[in-house]
Amino acid sequence: MQGAAAVVIASEENLAAADRGVRRALPDARRQRRQVAIFLAATQYLVVVGGLAWLIYRGGAAMQYQWQWARIPPLVVSVTPTGWAFGPLLLGLVHTLRLAAIAGALSLIVAVALALGRLSSSWTATKFAAVVVSVARNTPLIVQVSMFYFVLAPVLGVGRFWSGVASLVLFESAFVSEIVRSGILSVPAGQWEAGAALGLHQSAVLARVVAPQALRTMLPSLTNAAISLIKDTSIVSVIALFELTTAGRNAISDTYMSFEIWLTVAAIYLALTLSLSLLAARLEKRLTRPFQGHLRTKRT
Repeated sequence: MQGAAAVVIASEENLAAADRGVRRALPDARRQRRQVAIFLAATQYLVVVGGLAWLIYRGGAAMQYQWQWARIPPLVVSVTPTGWAFGPLLLGLVHTLRLAAIAGALSLIVAVALALGRLSSSWTATKFAAVVVSVARNTPLIVQVSMFYFVLAPVLGVGRFWSGVASLVLFESAFVSEIVRSGILSVPAGQWEAGAALGLHQSAVLARVVAPQALRTMLPSLTNAAISLIKDTSIVSVIALFELTTAGRNAISDTYMSFEIWLTVAAIYLALTLSLSLLAARLEKRLTRPFQGHLRTKRT
C-alpha cells in the first residue's frame, strides 16, 4: 500500500511539474507568435509603401515632373534667427488636433445623450433622437458644413471655427450614438437586474455596472470614429477654416508644388491616425486584461 501511495504521489508531482513546464512554455509561444505577426505586418506595410512610392515615381517620370522635395522641410519646420519655428503644415496640424479634440469631446457627450434618448421609454425622446441621427447620417458632411456656416451662423452670430465644430459634432455624434447604443445593448439584461437587486438606481447601474462592460465592446468602433473625425476635419476647409488641409492648399498656391505637398499632408494624416490606432490597441489590451484574468481564474 505504501509503495502504491508513493507511486501516486510521484505521478502527481510529475503531472504538476509538466503542468508548470507547459505554463512556462505558453508565454514563450505567445511571444514568438506576436513577434512573427509584427514582422509580417511590418513587411506588408513596407511592401505597400514601397509599391506606392514606385507608382508615384513612375507617374512623375511619365509626366516628366520635376520633384522639389528640398522645398518641403521649411513648410514643416522653419529655421528663424531666434531658433526653430513651426512651418505652416505643422501649424495646420496643431489646429487640426485642436478642432478634432473639441469636436470629439462634444460629439461623445451628444452621442451619449442621443443613445440614451433612443433607449428611453419616452416616445418623444426616442423619436427626436431617431430623427436627428437619421438626418445627420444620411446627409453629406460638406452640406452640413455649408448649411451651418452660410445659413445658421449669421443668424446665431457664430464664427467660422464654431460653425465647423458644430457641423462635425452633429455628423460624428450620429454615428457614435449608434456605437454607444449597441454597446449598451450588448451587456446582458441580467446585469441590469443584478444592479437593481442590489438597490442601485438605474443611472447608477448604467454608470457603475453597464458602462465599464460596454466600453470594452465599444472601444474598437470608437477608435474608428476618432480616426474618421480626424480625416473629416479636412472638410471644413471649404469654409476657409485653417487646419492641415487648408494649410496645404495655401502652400500649393504659394509654391505650385501640388504633388509634394499633398503627399506630405497625406503622410502627416497617416502618421496621426496610425498613432491613434496603436494607442487604442494598447488601451483595449489593458481594459480586457482584468476580464481575461477573471475568466482564467473562473475556469481553474
